[in-house]
Amino acid sequence: MNYSGVALAAAVLLMFDVVGCRGQVPAKPDSVTVTKAQSLDERLLFFPSKFPEGDWEPKDLKYEDVYFQAEDGTKLHAWYCPAENPRAVVLVAHGNAGHVASRASWLRYLQQKANVSVLMFDYRGYGRSEGTPTVEGVIQDATAARAKLCELANIKDSEMLLMGESLGGAIVVQLATKSAPRGLIVQSTFSSLRDVADAHYPQLSWLVPPKKLDTAGSIANYQGPLLQSHGTADQTIPFSLGEKIFKNANEPKELVSIERAGHNDWMTDAYLKKLDQFIQQNVSEGKALPGRPR
Repeated sequence: MNYSGVALAAAVLLMFDVVGCRGQVPAKPDSVTVTKAQSLDERLLFFPSKFPEGDWEPKDLKYEDVYFQAEDGTKLHAWYCPAENPRAVVLVAHGNAGHVASRASWLRYLQQKANVSVLMFDYRGYGRSEGTPTVEGVIQDATAARAKLCELANIKDSEMLLMGESLGGAIVVQLATKSAPRGLIVQSTFSSLRDVADAHYPQLSWLVPPKKLDTAGSIANYQGPLLQSHGTADQTIPFSLGEKIFKNANEPKELVSIERAGHNDWMTDAYLKKLDQFIQQNVSEGKALPGRPR
C-alpha cells in the first residue's frame, strides 16, 4: 500500500548519483501547468504514477471522483470517500509515490473502520491530476484540496483533521500553519529535505536548500493538537528527524514510537488505537458531517 519509503530513499540516492558522479542533469520532463520549473531535487523527489496504472475501481470502497483547480489553474483530481454519519472529516496527503488508487485499502479503513469522511487528492502529475510536481505547486494543490473538502462536507478549515504520510506530512504541516485544523496527524515525516540529505550524504547535502519543506521549523507556528508517529527502525527517514519535529511542536502533542518499524511498517494495531483516540478527542463538536450533495 505504501510506496513512499522506497521512492524517497531512491530519490536521495539518485539525486547525489546524478550530480556527484555523472555531473549530468536529466532532461526536463514535459509539463502542462507549473508554477515554476522543477529544480533538480524536485525532479528526483517526486515519483508519480499516472492513470490508468493501478486499480481504479476498488471493491468495497465508496468514493466519488472529484475535480478542481489549483490557484495557478492546474487541474487536479481526488477521491472523496464519505462515511455514513461520520464522526470527523479528514484531508489526506499521501507520500511521494503512487496515487490515490494505490491507497484504496487505507481509504477503506478510514471510511469504514475509523468512520470518517475522507478526501485524498493527487498532487499535480499524479494519477488523473495534470501538470508537473514542484514543492510550491503541491502546496498549492493541498490548499485547493482543503477548500474543495470544505465545500463537499460543508465545513470550515478549522473543523477538519489534516493527515499526511511522509512527504504528505510535510505538506499538511504547511497547511496547518496557515489555518489551524481541528487536529494534525503526521506519519513518518522528515524534519526537512536538507536533513534527509544530511543523514544519507552529508558531504553533498548542500545541494538541497536548507529551508525547503522545513517541517521542524514550520510546525512551531502551528497551534493545535498533534498526533505524530514514526518507526524507530526507519532507515529512510531516521527516527531522530521525527523527534526533531516533535521537539519543535507546541502542546498538546503525542509522539507514537513504533518499535522496530521501518518507513512503511507504521500501521500497527497500537498506532491505529492511538489514531482512533485522537480522532474521537478532536471530532467536530455538535455538528453532523455528511458530505453535502453536489
